[in-house]
Amino acid sequence: MTEELDVYYSFRSPYSYLASPDLVALERDYDLRVNLRVILPIAVRAPEYFKPANEQWARYIQLDWPRRAAFLGLPHKWPDPDPIVQDLETLKVAADQPYIFWISSLAVEAQRRGCGAAFAFHVSRAIFGGTPNWHQTQVLGPAVAAAGLDLATLEAAIKSGDHLAEIDRNQTKLEASGHWGVPTFVFQEEPFFGQDRVDLLRWRLDGAGVPKT
Repeated sequence: MTEELDVYYSFRSPYSYLASPDLVALERDYDLRVNLRVILPIAVRAPEYFKPANEQWARYIQLDWPRRAAFLGLPHKWPDPDPIVQDLETLKVAADQPYIFWISSLAVEAQRRGCGAAFAFHVSRAIFGGTPNWHQTQVLGPAVAAAGLDLATLEAAIKSGDHLAEIDRNQTKLEASGHWGVPTFVFQEEPFFGQDRVDLLRWRLDGAGVPKT
């Protein structure tokens, strides 16, 4: 019987991007269904978090994620445009957010069509891999097509769907899993937080007898 793996993921999280190759590799290597559970970034959920007292945390991430990407051999550059409209000097989050709800909803629809992991892999690479104007159709369209989907079809589906409500439910489920950050992998109700915990997750999958393919 195919096992299930839920992956809580944000399209503004560079560490989620770094985990994206692992999503497709896990599906390739195991009899495992990877379920992409998209949540909104903390900048939307709790913009008050970005205050002077937490500035050091934000600065460290900007230092750490590019070197981790380089270590993994992944292309890396802060997105242009940023999926969250935010002044990276003052850390102030804008009230108007034209990108994150849209791209997150597209990902929910991709998961509903059975291509969540592939969507995360190809689209996050367009966002964080150094491609400018990732949001434009001529860039995003081919990335979505590489995941086996059609951008126009996804956009039509999210116009009248409950995708944002599903994202809210994902947030609730993440908190119930025992963690709050992304990426978090949940296998048989056990959370594994962080891109650097995939080896530990594979050890657990092997111990649980999940068949390799």
